[in-house]
Amino acid sequence: MQPARPLALITGASSGIGATFARHLAARGCDLVLVARRRDRLEGAARALDASHQARTEVLAADLTCEAELRAVEERIAAASNLEYLVNNAGFGIVGRFFSVPLDGQDRMHRLHVLAPMRLMHAALRVMVARGHGNIINVSSVSAYGQNPGSVSYSATKTWMNSFTEGIHMELRSAGSGVKVQALCPGFTLSEFHDVMPLDRSTIPKWMWMTSDQVVEASLRGLERGQLFVIPGWRYRLLVWIMRGFPRPLYHSLSIKYASATGRDR
Repeated sequence: MQPARPLALITGASSGIGATFARHLAARGCDLVLVARRRDRLEGAARALDASHQARTEVLAADLTCEAELRAVEERIAAASNLEYLVNNAGFGIVGRFFSVPLDGQDRMHRLHVLAPMRLMHAALRVMVARGHGNIINVSSVSAYGQNPGSVSYSATKTWMNSFTEGIHMELRSAGSGVKVQALCPGFTLSEFHDVMPLDRSTIPKWMWMTSDQVVEASLRGLERGQLFVIPGWRYRLLVWIMRGFPRPLYHSLSIKYASATGRDR
């Protein structure tokens, strides 16, 4: 009997960065479990991946803000002795002041960006740590390094994701484990993400946009090098360096002006 091929489970896999991770990991010889809400989109992606990369692709339609469906994904992970990659990519953005937009969306965002990755990581780490190897990529954002009026929950949840990933990294090192974790922090990426928010792309300079292939290639390259935080693109690495050095009152002033100019804080 041939040994099982490595398995990658990717959330938010129906489009954008998630779909690109699926394509790149299939090209590396992984079988796939694709998780997202839209079964039709997942099934179309699975057929394409099976045809182009001969990957065995499983579709798992799930809304990770729903307790029963999140538990089903946890159980699938727990049963995957060959799990090599977990990519926590599912996410969405909301535009508008926290106190003006409906609470339901804010609640769903925290469930999807915080509770779901935490629980899926716990399930995956129990498999990976026992085996001695594996990789977890948490798709965060450069927004984790600051705040912006009009998207405070998004920035806050991504800040949590960076902090949690760093803490898990430290625990794995203290345990002498070979499992790797990474917080991937992209900037503006050409995908459906900003269309769903919605955000007018014309308000963002063209030089700030990256493709999902560029983001995923940087992530996998960084994973091979053992990088805990990966910020694709030198412009964004420079931006984060500047953001960290700004006096907070000045940063607040600039961020408020940016949010107003782009219509995020309405």
